[in-house]
Amino acid sequence: MAGDRKKNKADRNGWENSLLGRLEQYGRSDFYPFHMPGHKRREPADGYPGGFSNPYGIDITEIDGFDDLHHAEGILKESMERAAEIYGADQTFYLVNGSTCGILGALFGCASQNGKILMARNSHKAAYHGAELRGLKIEYLYPEFLTEYGIHGGIHPESVERALFDNRSAGEKERIQAVFLTSPTYEGVVSDIEAIAGIAHRAGIPLLVDEAHGAHFSFGEGEFPVSALRKGADVVIQSLHKTLPSFTQTAVLHVKGNLADKNRIGRYLSVFQSSSPSYLFMAGIERCIQYMDHQGREEMGAYGKRMERFFKELQPLKTLKVPGREICGQNGVYDLDRSKVTISVKGVPGIDGPALSRILREQYHLEMEMAAPEHVIAMTSLMDTKEGLERLKTALLEIDEGLWSRRDWSKEEAKERREAKESRETKESWEPADGKFLWEETAAMTILEAVSGPVERIPFLEAAGRVSAEFVYLYPPGIPILVPGERITGKIVERVREYQEKGLSVQGLSDSSLTSILAVAKAAPV
Repeated sequence: MAGDRKKNKADRNGWENSLLGRLEQYGRSDFYPFHMPGHKRREPADGYPGGFSNPYGIDITEIDGFDDLHHAEGILKESMERAAEIYGADQTFYLVNGSTCGILGALFGCASQNGKILMARNSHKAAYHGAELRGLKIEYLYPEFLTEYGIHGGIHPESVERALFDNRSAGEKERIQAVFLTSPTYEGVVSDIEAIAGIAHRAGIPLLVDEAHGAHFSFGEGEFPVSALRKGADVVIQSLHKTLPSFTQTAVLHVKGNLADKNRIGRYLSVFQSSSPSYLFMAGIERCIQYMDHQGREEMGAYGKRMERFFKELQPLKTLKVPGREICGQNGVYDLDRSKVTISVKGVPGIDGPALSRILREQYHLEMEMAAPEHVIAMTSLMDTKEGLERLKTALLEIDEGLWSRRDWSKEEAKERREAKESRETKESWEPADGKFLWEETAAMTILEAVSGPVERIPFLEAAGRVSAEFVYLYPPGIPILVPGERITGKIVERVREYQEKGLSVQGLSDSSLTSILAVAKAAPV
């Protein structure tokens, strides 16, 4: 019996240290999730049909009567048609590999091999991977910068118009075939999609919008920004799991109009998605959309009001800064998604984004979505409880008061230091805060050319002047600091080293220690 007790104890320890065991322990803890997925580890109390109490009992494959996602003719075809009607799309595709496969399918469907696109530089790494695989040439659109908060603004329609005007007489190989941008951004910044769509359409090309963080826009009329689909975008990709009650990895892609080829996009989606799509995921997508189209719309209204009160209650903050709708109309910001709570510590001595995130986690058991050098992001959804928002509000006010009481600086001194620092950064012409990218045009070749040709490994600290053959990015959000084919500058090396010292998650390099980088071999033409 003693041996049995030892074995049982060992089994329990093994279970507790397994992934599932750890997940169940975490689920029972008092840590509150201000991060995705949007279901916040619970289901709506009422109005949500069905359930997933025993996933094994309904986990099937393409058997008779249940259709095939890659050749939908029955129940899945009807389900996606109902979804398209709800969203106002000409066609809606279910995605079981997240928005990533939607971005890849959209780029392949709208741009030819070795073609050219106009793309926002703050796009997700999936867009860069699509450009790499397709051999695309990229002309960049650069968002503006909100210096007070250390975050990026939106894409100006004028930038799009200027780029397309300059490209109007280009030869076939250099002609821009599509515009791709992200709206909303990770921080909730929305660009003027209607104006940008009009400009793209006058040029006869489609507008592709990564609206992964705006899946709730389609159901939050009056409380949240309007979806890009209703603003004229031709292809819109949304991650249901980020801001709605749906499983991680579930997303949708919408197509509207004739500028984007639905059949080509569908073909490439069948390439990039699993050939064995999860029926649990597809049922979860359908279930989420059904809920959102009914009770979810009412809940979105109540949620919007909760967030409005939440932002008002943060107005007493004296050191921490939380941007609200007052930034609309500035620096390309057309609208702001209030589901994102960006807490900036820019200009506050003695604390940075990672430190604030640690305080919130360790002292208040609040888990943030991401920590950047000068801000953290708390993601909310209609599934957040009043108690959860109250905990976050209380924590921020207490932390703010502590920072204020320990200050050894006056407002005037802080303002002077901040203005002097921003002046230096402006003269240096590089992105000063969260390292999503630096402002210089440094592309020497396409991504595919850089990764396909001869490369050599060199010390990262000695890489300035060379052409990168690897990505470097902070994750989250996964927006590259450095892209293969771009020339490495001393500023990039310095900034990445600073991020590493701060303990931020710098990824992309094959050398996880960040001591070396693959660069295009010197013998290769650049």
